[in-house]
Amino acid sequence: MNPAAPSEARARLDAIVKAYDVRGIVGEGLTDGTVEALGAAFVDEVGAAGGRIVVGHDMRDSSPGFATAFARGATRRGADVVAIGLCSTDESYFASGSMNAPAAMFTASHNPAAYNGIKFSRAGAQGISLDTGLAAIRDRAADFLEQGITDAPATGSVVEADVLADYAAHLRSLVDLSGIRPLKMVVDAGNGMGGLTVPAVLGEAAGLPALPLEIVPLYFELDGTFPNHEANPLEPANLVDLQRAVVEHGADLGLAFDGDADRCFVVDERGEAVTPSAIAAIVALREIQRVRAAGEHDVVVIHNLITSRVVPETIEEAGALAVRTRVGHSLIKDRMRETGAVFGGEHSAHYYFRDFWGADNGMLAAMHVLAELGTQDAPLSEFAARFNPYALSGEINSTVSDVPAAYTRIVEAFTGRGDFDELDGLTVTGITAGDEPFWWFNVRPSNTEPLLRLNVEGEDAATMASIRDEVLALIRG
Repeated sequence: MNPAAPSEARARLDAIVKAYDVRGIVGEGLTDGTVEALGAAFVDEVGAAGGRIVVGHDMRDSSPGFATAFARGATRRGADVVAIGLCSTDESYFASGSMNAPAAMFTASHNPAAYNGIKFSRAGAQGISLDTGLAAIRDRAADFLEQGITDAPATGSVVEADVLADYAAHLRSLVDLSGIRPLKMVVDAGNGMGGLTVPAVLGEAAGLPALPLEIVPLYFELDGTFPNHEANPLEPANLVDLQRAVVEHGADLGLAFDGDADRCFVVDERGEAVTPSAIAAIVALREIQRVRAAGEHDVVVIHNLITSRVVPETIEEAGALAVRTRVGHSLIKDRMRETGAVFGGEHSAHYYFRDFWGADNGMLAAMHVLAELGTQDAPLSEFAARFNPYALSGEINSTVSDVPAAYTRIVEAFTGRGDFDELDGLTVTGITAGDEPFWWFNVRPSNTEPLLRLNVEGEDAATMASIRDEVLALIRG
C-alpha cells in the first residue's frame, strides 16, 4: 500500500465512514488500499493483535477482494484472521458471538450494486458506532493511509472456516419449528445472501432434518448486480414480485430478505405487507411469554421511537417493561446490553435477541412468525391484524435545504397542540381530550443526506393523513 497525501486520505475516510458502518462507491471511496488500512486500524482499535478476528462477505463482485485486502491489513498488525467467506450479516454476528472474536462483514446491505461497505463488531457481536470506536478506526486508518502500515513484530495468519451449518443449528435450537402445521411460503432472497441462508436454516442444505415447510424460492441465485430488483424490501416496489407469487401459489405467507439477509419483511396470504411493528409486537409477546415461563420476572423489551404505539402497548399488557430508544442498530445493541432486554424491535425490520448476543437477526424473527402461525389455524392476515390497529404513514423522505427553518415552522404550528421531545429528532405527540383520536409524528434528519424523514401514526386513517399532510407542507416550506 502506497501512502496517500494527508488531505486525500482524510477526505476519503470521512466520505465513507458513516454513523454505524462504512459505506461507499467501489473504486471511489472504497479501494483495496483504503480497506487494507481499515483492517489494520480495526485490529489496533479492538486490541486484536495476538488474537483472532472474523472476516466475512456478501455476494457483491467486490466483496471477496475487499475481504482479502482487509485480512492483509489485519494480519500485518498481528491478528489471526478466520475467513468465513460468503455469509449473511447475522451469520457474521453468530461467528463473532460463538467465537467471542471481533468481526468485519463486507456488505452494503440493500444499497445498489455500485456500493460496498463494512459492518464492524467487537467480540461477542457488540456493535461499533462513531461514538464507540468507529471514529477511532477512521482516524487510525487515515494515519495508515498517510504514513503507511507498520508491520507488527509477529504477523498473523489466515484460516478459512465454514460456520453455516453451526449457524443454522443454533437458530433451530432457539425456535423449534418441527411440530408446526405444514406451511407453504414464498421467499424472495433478492439475489442476496438469503439465497444461501434460507435453504440452510429452513431447508436441508446444512444437513439438518426437514421441517414442515414448503419453500417456493424467488431469486435465490447469489448475484451482486441485483438483476431482478434492488434487495431493499423497505421499498414497496421491491415487494411486488413476492406479493404476486404468494397469491399465485396459494401460499400461507411470504418472506423478503434484504441484500445481506439481516432484515426480513413479511407478506400475508393475500399478498399484503405485515408491518415491521406488527412483527415486533408478535415476537415481543412470544419472547416475554417464553422467559416468564422460565421464571424470569423483570422482563425488558426495547423498541425505537418510530415503531407503532401497539408495540409498547403489547409489551406492557404482557407485564414487561417497554424501553423506548433512538433509531440505530449500534444504539439498540448497546441498550440491549445495558437493560438486559430479551428482545428489541425497530420500524425498519431489524429485530434484536438477547439469546443472539443482543444482535439483530431477521431470520430468527421470521422463525418466530412461522412458529406462531404454525400453531394456530387462523390465516396470517387475521392473526396479524390484531397487532396493526392504527394507521401508519411509513417513512416519508423530503429534501430540505434549511433543516432548522423547517423545525421552527413545525414547532410554531404545533405549540399548544402537542407535547415535544427530542430523544431522536423531533417527536410531537398530540394533546387530546375526551374521545379525540390520538396521533404522533417524528421528524429526523438523515445522517448522510440533506433529507428530513417523517413518520406519522394516528388512531385512524383520517387522523394520520391530516397530520401527515400538514407536517409535510411545513417541512417542504
